[in-house]
Amino acid sequence: MQKKLAPLVALAAAALTLSAGAAGGTRMSSMTFTAVLNAGQEVQPRPVHVMSGASGKFTATLTGTSLKWTLTFAHLTGAATAAHIHAAKKGVAGAVIVPLCGPCKSPVSGTATVTTAEIASMKAGGTYVNVHTVKNPSGEIRGQIKMGM
Repeated sequence: MQKKLAPLVALAAAALTLSAGAAGGTRMSSMTFTAVLNAGQEVQPRPVHVMSGASGKFTATLTGTSLKWTLTFAHLTGAATAAHIHAAKKGVAGAVIVPLCGPCKSPVSGTATVTTAEIASMKAGGTYVNVHTVKNPSGEIRGQIKMGM
């Protein structure tokens, strides 16, 4: 009886080894993204009430379609009413693709699910983060998202 089971045990062990190897091979890799925000990167209408030194930083790690992010900012003209990731190249205003917060306090972090098209746009430099205030409702500071190293 043991001789008859030996080939089946060997086959089962081989199957487990193959499935374990396949599972290890499907591990999702992570990518990092960053953006340095300032008033000079905002587009028309340009912020008119920006205090000198208004700035911010956005960092994110993408694993699969999950984007884990952190946003910090300082020296705005007032409270941050909202912050978003927008789809557009440098110098162009674009549509919101990921709401980050609203109202916002620095630092703020969260997780969002992004589509493969949004990921491709982020990789290609076609997205930016901006922070909105009452005095600058279109955005007070902005930073183009770049892939990190």
